[in-house]
Amino acid sequence: MTPLYLILLPFCISMLLVLWIHPRLVKIALMKEIVDCPDARKLQRRPVPVLGGVAVFFGIVCGVGVVGTLEGTSGLFSVTVAMMIMLYTGTMDDILDLSPSLRFLIEICAVLLLFFVGGYCIDDFHGLWGLGVVPFAVALPLTLFAAVGIINAINLIDGVNGLSSGYGILSSLIFGVLFYSVGDTKMALLAAVTCGSLIPFFLHNVFGRYSKMFIGDGGTLVLGVVLSVYVTATLRHDSVAALYVAPDIGLIPFTLAVLAVPVFDTLRVMSTRIRKGRSPFSPDKTHLHHMFIELGCSHAMVTLAILLLNASVVVVWGTAALLGASIAVQLYLVVALGLVITFGLYQFAEWHLRRRTRFLRTLRRIGYALHISRTRGFLRLQHWIDRL
Repeated sequence: MTPLYLILLPFCISMLLVLWIHPRLVKIALMKEIVDCPDARKLQRRPVPVLGGVAVFFGIVCGVGVVGTLEGTSGLFSVTVAMMIMLYTGTMDDILDLSPSLRFLIEICAVLLLFFVGGYCIDDFHGLWGLGVVPFAVALPLTLFAAVGIINAINLIDGVNGLSSGYGILSSLIFGVLFYSVGDTKMALLAAVTCGSLIPFFLHNVFGRYSKMFIGDGGTLVLGVVLSVYVTATLRHDSVAALYVAPDIGLIPFTLAVLAVPVFDTLRVMSTRIRKGRSPFSPDKTHLHHMFIELGCSHAMVTLAILLLNASVVVVWGTAALLGASIAVQLYLVVALGLVITFGLYQFAEWHLRRRTRFLRTLRRIGYALHISRTRGFLRLQHWIDRL
Protein backbone atom coordinates (compact mmCIF):
# COMPACT_ATOMS: atom_id res chain seq x y z
CA MET A 1 0.00 0.00 0.00
CA THR A 2 1.29 3.45 -0.93
CA PRO A 3 2.27 5.53 2.16
CA LEU A 4 -0.49 8.06 2.72
CA TYR A 5 1.93 10.96 3.13
CA LEU A 6 3.03 10.51 -0.50
CA ILE A 7 -0.53 11.40 -1.49
CA LEU A 8 -1.43 14.05 1.10
CA LEU A 9 1.86 15.98 0.82
CA PRO A 10 1.61 16.73 -2.94
CA PHE A 11 -2.11 17.39 -2.53
CA CYS A 12 -1.40 20.12 0.04
CA ILE A 13 1.56 21.53 -1.88
CA SER A 14 -0.39 21.90 -5.12
CA MET A 15 -3.36 23.45 -3.33
CA LEU A 16 -1.22 26.03 -1.51
CA LEU A 17 0.71 26.92 -4.67
CA VAL A 18 -2.48 27.59 -6.64
CA LEU A 19 -3.80 29.69 -3.74
CA TRP A 20 -0.60 31.73 -3.93
CA ILE A 21 -0.41 32.19 -7.70
CA HIS A 22 -4.12 32.70 -8.45
CA PRO A 23 -4.44 36.40 -7.45
CA ARG A 24 -1.20 37.23 -9.25
CA LEU A 25 -2.47 35.70 -12.47
CA VAL A 26 -5.75 37.63 -12.10
CA LYS A 27 -3.76 40.89 -11.96
CA ILE A 28 -1.63 39.93 -14.98
CA ALA A 29 -4.68 38.93 -17.03
CA LEU A 30 -6.50 42.18 -16.26
CA MET A 31 -3.39 44.25 -16.91
CA LYS A 32 -2.74 42.60 -20.30
CA GLU A 33 -6.46 42.24 -21.13
CA ILE A 34 -6.28 38.45 -21.38
CA VAL A 35 -9.99 38.17 -20.68
CA ASP A 36 -13.12 36.44 -21.95
CA CYS A 37 -15.55 39.11 -23.12
CA PRO A 38 -19.35 38.69 -23.01
CA ASP A 39 -21.24 37.90 -26.21
CA ALA A 40 -24.58 36.41 -27.26
CA ARG A 41 -23.43 32.83 -26.57
CA LYS A 42 -21.66 33.35 -23.23
CA LEU A 43 -23.29 33.67 -19.84
CA GLN A 44 -21.08 36.20 -18.03
CA ARG A 45 -21.90 39.92 -17.99
CA ARG A 46 -18.39 41.38 -17.80
CA PRO A 47 -14.86 40.47 -19.00
CA VAL A 48 -13.28 37.72 -16.87
CA PRO A 49 -9.58 36.68 -16.82
CA VAL A 50 -8.89 33.34 -18.55
CA LEU A 51 -5.55 32.21 -17.12
CA GLY A 52 -6.98 29.68 -14.68
CA GLY A 53 -5.43 26.83 -16.66
CA VAL A 54 -1.97 28.28 -16.01
CA ALA A 55 -2.62 28.20 -12.25
CA VAL A 56 -3.87 24.60 -12.35
CA PHE A 57 -0.95 23.44 -14.50
CA PHE A 58 1.49 25.20 -12.16
CA GLY A 59 0.04 23.37 -9.15
CA ILE A 60 0.06 19.96 -10.86
CA VAL A 61 3.63 20.16 -12.13
CA CYS A 62 5.07 21.56 -8.88
CA GLY A 63 3.21 18.97 -6.81
CA VAL A 64 4.54 16.12 -8.93
CA GLY A 65 8.03 17.62 -9.01
CA VAL A 66 8.36 17.96 -5.25
CA VAL A 67 7.29 14.39 -4.52
CA GLY A 68 9.37 13.11 -7.42
CA THR A 69 12.39 13.44 -5.13
CA LEU A 70 10.78 10.93 -2.73
CA GLU A 71 9.09 8.56 -5.16
CA GLY A 72 9.87 7.73 -8.79
CA THR A 73 7.59 9.65 -11.14
CA SER A 74 9.52 9.30 -14.39
CA GLY A 75 6.44 7.74 -16.02
CA LEU A 76 4.68 11.10 -15.75
CA PHE A 77 7.21 12.91 -17.96
CA SER A 78 5.23 12.29 -21.16
CA VAL A 79 2.04 13.33 -19.33
CA THR A 80 3.66 16.62 -18.29
CA VAL A 81 4.82 17.31 -21.85
CA ALA A 82 1.35 16.53 -23.24
CA MET A 83 -0.23 18.85 -20.65
CA MET A 84 2.24 21.59 -21.59
CA ILE A 85 1.36 21.22 -25.28
CA MET A 86 -2.33 21.50 -24.46
CA LEU A 87 -1.77 24.46 -22.13
CA TYR A 88 0.05 26.43 -24.83
CA THR A 89 -2.53 25.45 -27.46
CA GLY A 90 -5.51 26.35 -25.29
CA THR A 91 -4.02 29.62 -24.06
CA MET A 92 -3.23 30.67 -27.63
CA ASP A 93 -6.78 29.72 -28.58
CA ASP A 94 -8.12 31.92 -25.76
CA ILE A 95 -6.05 34.86 -27.02
CA LEU A 96 -5.82 34.32 -30.80
CA ASP A 97 -8.86 32.09 -31.50
CA LEU A 98 -7.20 29.17 -33.33
CA SER A 99 -9.07 27.23 -35.97
CA PRO A 100 -10.76 24.00 -34.79
CA SER A 101 -8.82 21.92 -37.35
CA LEU A 102 -5.43 23.15 -36.09
CA ARG A 103 -6.39 22.51 -32.47
CA PHE A 104 -7.70 19.07 -33.39
CA LEU A 105 -4.39 18.23 -35.10
CA ILE A 106 -2.39 19.31 -32.05
CA GLU A 107 -4.62 17.19 -29.81
CA ILE A 108 -3.89 14.14 -31.98
CA CYS A 109 -0.14 14.82 -31.71
CA ALA A 110 -0.38 15.06 -27.92
CA VAL A 111 -2.26 11.74 -27.72
CA LEU A 112 0.30 10.09 -30.02
CA LEU A 113 3.02 11.29 -27.65
CA LEU A 114 1.21 9.66 -24.73
CA PHE A 115 0.72 6.47 -26.76
CA PHE A 116 4.25 5.96 -28.10
CA VAL A 117 6.37 7.58 -25.36
CA GLY A 118 4.30 7.02 -22.22
CA GLY A 119 2.62 3.76 -23.20
CA TYR A 120 -0.83 5.13 -22.35
CA CYS A 121 -3.23 3.20 -24.55
CA ILE A 122 -6.48 1.24 -24.63
CA ASP A 123 -5.36 -2.20 -25.79
CA ASP A 124 -7.45 -4.51 -23.61
CA PHE A 125 -11.23 -4.93 -23.21
CA HIS A 126 -10.72 -6.68 -19.86
CA GLY A 127 -13.36 -9.34 -20.41
CA LEU A 128 -16.07 -7.18 -22.00
CA TRP A 129 -17.95 -9.40 -24.53
CA GLY A 130 -15.30 -12.04 -23.83
CA LEU A 131 -12.53 -9.91 -25.36
CA GLY A 132 -9.05 -9.35 -23.95
CA VAL A 133 -5.92 -7.80 -25.46
CA VAL A 134 -6.43 -6.28 -28.92
CA PRO A 135 -3.76 -5.85 -31.64
CA PHE A 136 -1.85 -2.63 -32.29
CA ALA A 137 -3.92 -1.89 -35.41
CA VAL A 138 -7.02 -1.67 -33.18
CA ALA A 139 -5.40 -0.14 -30.08
CA LEU A 140 -3.98 2.94 -31.85
CA PRO A 141 -7.19 4.25 -33.50
CA LEU A 142 -9.24 3.26 -30.45
CA THR A 143 -6.93 5.24 -28.15
CA LEU A 144 -6.90 8.23 -30.50
CA PHE A 145 -10.69 8.26 -30.76
CA ALA A 146 -11.23 7.89 -27.00
CA ALA A 147 -8.54 10.31 -25.81
CA VAL A 148 -9.26 13.09 -28.32
CA GLY A 149 -12.97 12.64 -27.59
CA ILE A 150 -12.40 13.00 -23.85
CA ILE A 151 -10.27 16.13 -24.33
CA ASN A 152 -12.97 17.80 -26.43
CA ALA A 153 -15.79 16.63 -24.15
CA ILE A 154 -14.16 18.29 -21.13
CA ASN A 155 -13.57 21.44 -23.17
CA LEU A 156 -17.21 21.60 -24.25
CA ILE A 157 -18.76 21.25 -20.78
CA ASP A 158 -16.94 24.39 -19.59
CA GLY A 159 -19.91 26.72 -19.75
CA VAL A 160 -20.85 27.71 -16.19
CA ASN A 161 -18.85 28.60 -13.12
CA GLY A 162 -17.20 25.61 -11.49
CA LEU A 163 -18.50 22.92 -13.85
CA SER A 164 -15.29 21.78 -15.53
CA SER A 165 -13.16 22.21 -12.39
CA GLY A 166 -15.84 20.60 -10.20
CA TYR A 167 -16.04 17.68 -12.60
CA GLY A 168 -12.24 17.43 -12.54
CA ILE A 169 -12.29 17.26 -8.73
CA LEU A 170 -15.01 14.59 -8.75
CA SER A 171 -13.33 12.39 -11.36
CA SER A 172 -9.89 12.79 -9.76
CA LEU A 173 -11.33 11.69 -6.41
CA ILE A 174 -12.99 8.62 -7.93
CA PHE A 175 -10.00 7.56 -10.00
CA GLY A 176 -7.66 8.48 -7.15
CA VAL A 177 -9.45 6.11 -4.77
CA LEU A 178 -9.09 3.33 -7.35
CA PHE A 179 -5.39 3.99 -7.96
CA TYR A 180 -4.58 4.28 -4.27
CA SER A 181 -6.49 1.11 -3.35
CA VAL A 182 -4.60 -0.99 -5.93
CA GLY A 183 -1.21 0.55 -5.10
CA ASP A 184 -0.66 2.54 -8.31
CA THR A 185 1.42 5.29 -6.68
CA LYS A 186 2.20 7.18 -9.87
CA MET A 187 -1.42 7.60 -10.93
CA ALA A 188 -2.66 8.18 -7.38
CA LEU A 189 -0.12 11.02 -7.16
CA LEU A 190 -1.38 12.55 -10.42
CA ALA A 191 -4.97 12.37 -9.16
CA ALA A 192 -4.00 13.95 -5.81
CA VAL A 193 -2.14 16.94 -7.31
CA THR A 194 -4.88 17.50 -9.90
CA CYS A 195 -7.53 17.54 -7.19
CA GLY A 196 -5.42 19.80 -4.96
CA SER A 197 -4.78 22.25 -7.81
CA LEU A 198 -8.45 22.44 -8.80
CA ILE A 199 -9.96 23.06 -5.34
CA PRO A 200 -8.73 26.67 -4.84
CA PHE A 201 -9.50 27.52 -8.45
CA PHE A 202 -13.01 26.08 -8.02
CA LEU A 203 -13.62 28.24 -4.93
CA HIS A 204 -12.53 31.43 -6.69
CA ASN A 205 -14.43 30.52 -9.87
CA VAL A 206 -17.72 29.78 -8.11
CA PHE A 207 -17.69 32.15 -5.13
CA GLY A 208 -15.22 34.88 -6.03
CA ARG A 209 -16.26 38.25 -7.35
CA TYR A 210 -13.08 40.25 -7.88
CA SER A 211 -10.90 37.11 -7.81
CA LYS A 212 -13.01 35.18 -10.34
CA MET A 213 -11.05 33.66 -13.20
CA PHE A 214 -12.07 31.23 -15.93
CA ILE A 215 -10.05 28.08 -16.49
CA GLY A 216 -10.03 28.83 -20.22
CA ASP A 217 -9.34 26.45 -23.08
CA GLY A 218 -5.81 26.02 -21.75
CA GLY A 219 -7.17 24.61 -18.50
CA THR A 220 -9.88 22.42 -20.01
CA LEU A 221 -7.45 20.89 -22.51
CA VAL A 222 -4.97 20.17 -19.70
CA LEU A 223 -7.77 18.62 -17.67
CA GLY A 224 -8.84 16.59 -20.71
CA VAL A 225 -5.33 15.17 -21.05
CA VAL A 226 -5.27 14.22 -17.36
CA LEU A 227 -8.62 12.42 -17.63
CA SER A 228 -7.56 10.59 -20.78
CA VAL A 229 -4.45 9.45 -18.90
CA TYR A 230 -6.65 8.16 -16.06
CA VAL A 231 -8.68 6.15 -18.56
CA THR A 232 -5.78 4.75 -20.58
CA ALA A 233 -3.80 3.92 -17.44
CA THR A 234 -6.83 1.96 -16.21
CA LEU A 235 -7.60 0.14 -19.46
CA ARG A 236 -4.19 -0.83 -20.85
CA HIS A 237 -3.36 -4.53 -20.60
CA ASP A 238 -0.69 -4.17 -17.89
CA SER A 239 -2.56 -1.68 -15.70
CA VAL A 240 -2.22 -2.11 -11.95
CA ALA A 241 -6.01 -1.88 -11.61
CA ALA A 242 -6.52 -4.87 -13.91
CA LEU A 243 -4.15 -6.97 -11.76
CA TYR A 244 -5.90 -6.32 -8.45
CA VAL A 245 -9.55 -5.64 -9.30
CA ALA A 246 -11.90 -8.64 -9.33
CA PRO A 247 -12.51 -10.02 -12.86
CA ASP A 248 -16.27 -9.37 -12.64
CA ILE A 249 -15.69 -5.62 -12.09
CA GLY A 250 -16.01 -3.95 -15.47
CA LEU A 251 -13.22 -1.43 -15.96
CA ILE A 252 -14.66 -0.11 -19.24
CA PRO A 253 -18.12 0.48 -17.70
CA PHE A 254 -16.42 2.12 -14.72
CA THR A 255 -14.45 4.62 -16.81
CA LEU A 256 -17.51 5.39 -18.94
CA ALA A 257 -19.60 5.93 -15.79
CA VAL A 258 -17.11 8.50 -14.48
CA LEU A 259 -17.15 10.26 -17.87
CA ALA A 260 -20.90 9.85 -18.46
CA VAL A 261 -22.18 13.44 -18.61
CA PRO A 262 -19.31 14.97 -20.67
CA VAL A 263 -19.24 12.06 -23.14
CA PHE A 264 -22.97 11.64 -23.73
CA ASP A 265 -23.75 15.36 -23.71
CA THR A 266 -20.99 15.94 -26.28
CA LEU A 267 -22.36 13.12 -28.45
CA ARG A 268 -25.85 14.66 -28.23
CA VAL A 269 -24.69 18.17 -29.09
CA MET A 270 -22.42 17.13 -31.97
CA SER A 271 -24.97 14.73 -33.49
CA THR A 272 -27.61 17.49 -33.35
CA ARG A 273 -25.29 19.95 -35.09
CA ILE A 274 -24.41 17.43 -37.82
CA ARG A 275 -28.10 16.58 -38.34
CA LYS A 276 -28.78 20.29 -38.88
CA GLY A 277 -25.99 20.53 -41.46
CA ARG A 278 -23.59 22.46 -39.23
CA SER A 279 -20.03 21.78 -38.14
CA PRO A 280 -19.89 19.64 -34.96
CA PHE A 281 -17.48 22.23 -33.52
CA SER A 282 -19.69 25.26 -34.20
CA PRO A 283 -20.62 27.04 -30.93
CA ASP A 284 -24.19 27.26 -29.68
CA LYS A 285 -26.23 27.15 -26.47
CA THR A 286 -27.56 23.59 -26.58
CA HIS A 287 -25.48 21.95 -23.85
CA LEU A 288 -27.02 20.42 -20.74
CA HIS A 289 -25.83 23.33 -18.59
CA HIS A 290 -27.57 25.82 -20.90
CA MET A 291 -30.80 23.89 -20.37
CA PHE A 292 -30.48 24.20 -16.59
CA ILE A 293 -29.85 27.95 -16.94
CA GLU A 294 -33.04 28.23 -19.04
CA LEU A 295 -34.90 26.53 -16.19
CA GLY A 296 -33.85 29.35 -13.86
CA CYS A 297 -31.00 27.67 -11.99
CA SER A 298 -27.97 29.64 -10.80
CA HIS A 299 -24.46 28.66 -11.91
CA ALA A 300 -23.75 27.00 -8.58
CA MET A 301 -26.96 24.96 -8.75
CA VAL A 302 -26.24 23.93 -12.36
CA THR A 303 -22.80 22.69 -11.37
CA LEU A 304 -24.17 20.84 -8.35
CA ALA A 305 -27.00 19.24 -10.36
CA ILE A 306 -24.74 18.00 -13.16
CA LEU A 307 -22.12 16.64 -10.76
CA LEU A 308 -24.84 14.79 -8.83
CA LEU A 309 -26.22 13.35 -12.07
CA ASN A 310 -22.77 12.09 -13.02
CA ALA A 311 -22.17 10.70 -9.54
CA SER A 312 -25.50 8.84 -9.75
CA VAL A 313 -24.26 6.98 -12.84
CA VAL A 314 -21.18 5.85 -10.92
CA VAL A 315 -23.38 4.71 -8.02
CA VAL A 316 -25.63 2.72 -10.37
CA TRP A 317 -22.59 1.07 -11.98
CA GLY A 318 -21.13 0.22 -8.55
CA THR A 319 -24.43 -1.23 -7.36
CA ALA A 320 -24.75 -3.39 -10.48
CA ALA A 321 -21.19 -4.65 -10.09
CA LEU A 322 -21.73 -5.51 -6.41
CA LEU A 323 -24.96 -7.36 -7.25
CA GLY A 324 -23.04 -9.58 -9.67
CA ALA A 325 -24.17 -8.16 -13.01
CA SER A 326 -21.97 -9.19 -15.93
CA ILE A 327 -19.52 -6.69 -17.42
CA ALA A 328 -21.73 -6.33 -20.51
CA VAL A 329 -24.82 -5.60 -18.38
CA GLN A 330 -22.81 -3.04 -16.38
CA LEU A 331 -21.92 -1.31 -19.66
CA TYR A 332 -25.51 -1.35 -20.95
CA LEU A 333 -26.76 0.17 -17.67
CA VAL A 334 -24.19 2.96 -17.84
CA VAL A 335 -25.00 3.71 -21.48
CA ALA A 336 -28.76 3.69 -20.82
CA LEU A 337 -28.49 6.00 -17.83
CA GLY A 338 -26.06 8.29 -19.67
CA LEU A 339 -28.55 8.62 -22.53
CA VAL A 340 -31.44 9.28 -20.15
CA ILE A 341 -29.71 12.11 -18.24
CA THR A 342 -28.43 13.82 -21.39
CA PHE A 343 -30.60 13.05 -24.44
CA GLY A 344 -33.74 12.26 -22.44
CA LEU A 345 -33.53 15.05 -19.89
CA TYR A 346 -32.68 17.66 -22.52
CA GLN A 347 -35.58 16.62 -24.79
CA PHE A 348 -37.96 16.61 -21.83
CA ALA A 349 -36.93 20.13 -20.78
CA GLU A 350 -36.92 21.43 -24.37
CA TRP A 351 -40.50 20.19 -24.88
CA HIS A 352 -41.67 22.17 -21.85
CA LEU A 353 -39.60 25.23 -22.85
CA ARG A 354 -41.18 25.33 -26.31
CA ARG A 355 -44.70 25.07 -24.93
CA ARG A 356 -44.21 27.31 -21.87
CA THR A 357 -46.07 24.79 -19.74
CA ARG A 358 -47.24 25.19 -16.16
CA PHE A 359 -44.65 22.59 -15.15
CA LEU A 360 -41.94 24.85 -16.64
CA ARG A 361 -43.16 27.83 -14.61
CA THR A 362 -43.06 25.69 -11.47
CA LEU A 363 -39.50 24.57 -12.24
CA ARG A 364 -38.41 28.17 -12.79
CA ARG A 365 -39.95 29.29 -9.50
CA ILE A 366 -38.03 26.52 -7.75
CA GLY A 367 -34.85 27.44 -9.62
CA TYR A 368 -35.10 31.13 -8.72
CA ALA A 369 -35.93 30.25 -5.10
CA LEU A 370 -32.67 28.30 -4.87
CA HIS A 371 -30.52 31.25 -5.95
CA ILE A 372 -28.13 32.03 -3.09
CA SER A 373 -25.93 34.67 -4.72
CA ARG A 374 -27.71 37.52 -2.88
CA THR A 375 -27.92 35.92 0.53
CA ARG A 376 -25.88 37.25 3.43
CA GLY A 377 -24.00 33.97 3.82
CA PHE A 378 -22.99 33.88 0.16
CA LEU A 379 -21.79 37.49 0.22
CA ARG A 380 -19.68 36.78 3.32
CA LEU A 381 -18.18 33.73 1.65
CA GLN A 382 -17.54 35.75 -1.50
CA HIS A 383 -15.74 38.44 0.53
CA TRP A 384 -13.62 35.80 2.29
CA ILE A 385 -12.69 34.07 -0.99
CA ASP A 386 -11.73 37.41 -2.57
CA ARG A 387 -9.47 38.17 0.39
CA LEU A 388 -7.60 34.90 -0.17
